[in-house]
Order: sequence, then structure tokens, then C-alpha cells
Amino acid sequence: MLAPIARLLDITPDVLLSFREEMTQEEIRSLVVHIDGMLRDQSYEEAFLWAKKKVEQYPDCEELMLNMAVILHAHGVMKDIHGEEYDRCILKWYGRALESRDETVRTRGADGLFGFYRGKEQYEKAKECLAFFSKQNPERKRKMAEIYGLTGRQKEAYKAYEELLFSAYQTVNAYFGGIYGLAAKEGDMEKARMAADKMRELARLFDMGEYYEASAGLELAVMEQDGDRVIEIMEKMLSGVAEIERWRTSPLYEHMAFREVREEFWGEVKRQLKESFGNEEAFGFLKEDERWRRLTGKK
Repeated sequence: MLAPIARLLDITPDVLLSFREEMTQEEIRSLVVHIDGMLRDQSYEEAFLWAKKKVEQYPDCEELMLNMAVILHAHGVMKDIHGEEYDRCILKWYGRALESRDETVRTRGADGLFGFYRGKEQYEKAKECLAFFSKQNPERKRKMAEIYGLTGRQKEAYKAYEELLFSAYQTVNAYFGGIYGLAAKEGDMEKARMAADKMRELARLFDMGEYYEASAGLELAVMEQDGDRVIEIMEKMLSGVAEIERWRTSPLYEHMAFREVREEFWGEVKRQLKESFGNEEAFGFLKEDERWRRLTGKK
């Protein structure tokens, strides 16, 4: 009875007998380590045939297929090994990953397939793989920028990279802000100071302007009741209002389009800033400081 079933499934009886529906993560890792060793010590052909047999033994194990596809693909590229049978099999395994109900497996499969087609200079097919990436995943836009650059669409490539940079600043700055908040709440001033310094360096690195570079340390200076430092930061923030959107004219974002802001808007921002600096509940320890009175218009 085994032979007819094996023929029907187009597999050998020994594969049928060894079939198992699932594999543990440890078993998959073990097979990945094994094929990696084979690819170093034996021929690519031997490793490929061994991987193919293992996938036949576990035909429903998407992670095994995906890992075998990734490692064979990578070694094939590094060793400049080509072959229709190799490509057909790797594409089949990547394709199975795209059908997975597991988003991580689908995304990894799409990533591998994108690299496969990009390497073959089949850019339209590579672009189709990006549909499997969430629109919120920055890798989708980064890979699209790669395709733009490879197909002569330089301005679009620059714009995509610049948008990623601009967004990355907001995200990373928020992460440091979260670390700062936790450290300040716990009274870990050394860690809070480190996070504030990183936020200042980040603003400088991403060309955000003096306002953001200075403002990163204001809360910490207030917590430490460092009057001289607070006044210095206030002065820099007020003088930096005129360039609060410095990124608009930065060469780093020259391919991005920003909405125009009316000139009178900045006067209002400055007025509100002075008003907030004059809040005695927050800055009461500076009440006797003439510099603070001059800055905020207090009498």
C-alpha cells in the first residue's frame, strides 16, 4: 500500500515513512547548523540535495523551507553558483513562505524573494514582493528606495531615504525620551543625563536645529535646580525659534516638500514660549534671577 501512496504524492516510500507534520525550533536550528557546515566542507550540490530531502520529509514546515532557501540562496550568491534547478527550488520555498499565516514568516519570505529578484536585476518582480511588507514597516520604503536607485529614479530614491531619516528622528527621539522619563522618575540622574545628552546629539545629527538641541536638556536642568543652565537653555530656545524648522532648508532633506508657515506664526510661538518660561510653578526657583525676569518680561 505504501508504494502507490508514495507514487501518488511523488515521493519515495522511505520519505513517506519518515514524514512528520511538525518540527521543533531546536530541530530546525540543528538542521540549519548542519547544512551550514555542509556548505563549508562539501559541494553546493551535495548540500542542496540534502536540504531538498529534508524539506520533502517535512513538507508542511514553512520555517524549515524558509531557512533552507535563505541559506542556500546566500551561499549561492557568495560562491557565484547558478543553476535552474537551484533557483526553481529556492523560489518554490520562498513562495511557500509567502502563503504562511504567520506574518513573520511571510515577511522573511518576501525579504528573501526581494533579494533574489534584485540580484537577478528583475526589479519589477522585486517590487511586487514589497506588497507583503506592512505599510508601517520602514523596510518597505527602504527597499523601494533601492529599486528607485537601481532603475535611475534618483530623485525619488533620495526623497524616500530622506523621509525615512526624518521619521527615524521622531521615533528614536521618542525612545530616548521614554528612557529619560523612566530614569528621572526613579531618581537615576546619571541615566537621565545620558538620555538627555543623546537627545541633544540626535537633534544635531539629524540637523533639527538649535531649538531642539537646547530643549533636550531643559527639564533635567530644572530638576537639578541649575539656574545658570536653565537660563542658558531658555536663551538658546528663544533665539532658535526663528529656525525651529531648520530641517526645511537642510541639504539633508532637500528632496522633501514641507508646507509653508506664515511669518507671524513664529512671533506667536515666541510669545507662548516666554509665557511658559514665566510659569512660577515650574520656574519659581528663578524668581530672584534678573536674567529670568528679563527673558520672561516679569517685573
